[in-house]
Amino acid sequence: MNYRNKTVVASVAGLTLEGMDIMFISFAMSMIVAHFNIDLATGGLISSITNIGMLLGGIVFGILADKFGRVRIFTYTIILFAVGTALTGFATSIEQVYASRFIAGLGAGGEYGIGMALVAEAWPKHKQGRASSYVSIGAQFGVILAALLSAILLPTLGWRALFFVGILPVIFAYIVRKNLDESPEWLASRKEKKDADKQEKGKLLQLFDTPRRAFTTIALAVMATVQIAGYNGLMIWLPSMLQQSQGLSVSSSAIWTISTAVGMIIGMLTFGQFMDRFGAKRSYGIFLLASASAVFLYSYAEGSAGVLIGGAIVGFFSNGMFAGYGALISSYYPVQIRSTATNTIFNFGRALGGLSPILVGYLLQNYDMTMAMTYLAVLYCVSFIFMLSLKKRPSNASVIQLQA
Repeated sequence: MNYRNKTVVASVAGLTLEGMDIMFISFAMSMIVAHFNIDLATGGLISSITNIGMLLGGIVFGILADKFGRVRIFTYTIILFAVGTALTGFATSIEQVYASRFIAGLGAGGEYGIGMALVAEAWPKHKQGRASSYVSIGAQFGVILAALLSAILLPTLGWRALFFVGILPVIFAYIVRKNLDESPEWLASRKEKKDADKQEKGKLLQLFDTPRRAFTTIALAVMATVQIAGYNGLMIWLPSMLQQSQGLSVSSSAIWTISTAVGMIIGMLTFGQFMDRFGAKRSYGIFLLASASAVFLYSYAEGSAGVLIGGAIVGFFSNGMFAGYGALISSYYPVQIRSTATNTIFNFGRALGGLSPILVGYLLQNYDMTMAMTYLAVLYCVSFIFMLSLKKRPSNASVIQLQA
């Protein structure tokens, strides 16, 4: 297997495990809420705390990966993520759940951006979009795996058993460390004294070192926030909501989740091709507007067929865009700060967008599904406006063409 494919396999596997863990919370949420006797908003805080950990982990491990190497730090983040996930299963109070989810978030936050940086540095610019999409579908493999495991384990062994599965990524970390070489582009940058000197300067400040880069960083952070807010708003609460409003069992809601995840996978693969052929701006414009329409119309879906087909359509557009963020963010920043930029921007989106389950839980509890979906539709329109403000990168930083 060549180096390009190894980076994709490692990054896909890492994101699969991360996606699986996030959906464990979704499927186990109703049981956790009942076990600790908490309300829905307090339950939503579990996801939010995880995303705050992701922000901190993304910044810290992004800087470390730019300084000490992608592969070494990548394996450390996976181990930390696995430990935090397993500890969740041992929690005896909601405070311990929060603490263990924060630890898991630290590792998961570092893993995403480092994996994306590895892929960005291994693949040529005209294949960046599709390579990013290959990695991004790993999260949806994790969703499907979580749905299957939840249907098997929750009715028989309870919610704790799900999180004990989280220790398995430690084995994966060992395999990655043994078989994946360091990024050649990162190694080349370390050999140049000029670039090595840059490594010692404040990397976060370099994301704002010129007015143009500062605005780009802010615009990308807003887009990432909307992406995560939409995903969390849909996937954290909808399984539980469908169990109540449509009278679905855990197994039936798992089928809905798999249907939505399949739509997401197809959307991601499609978006990657769109990005390489038509440019980021046009691709995001189409998918953002389609997402706003799809989530709003989904609130009117009725019957099993409507729920399943509508979920797949919503997944296709709303999370198809997830495939492009690794390539998009990486393309604006040089190798010396690429991992820092990708991790910081996307995990900022995770932290802020991670508050979405609290608001969605409030809207569902006090209003209805239509109000919650209208809120998500408005978010996609906001992201569309910021997307239009993005400018083309200088040629020396470009890895994908941003077409008008």
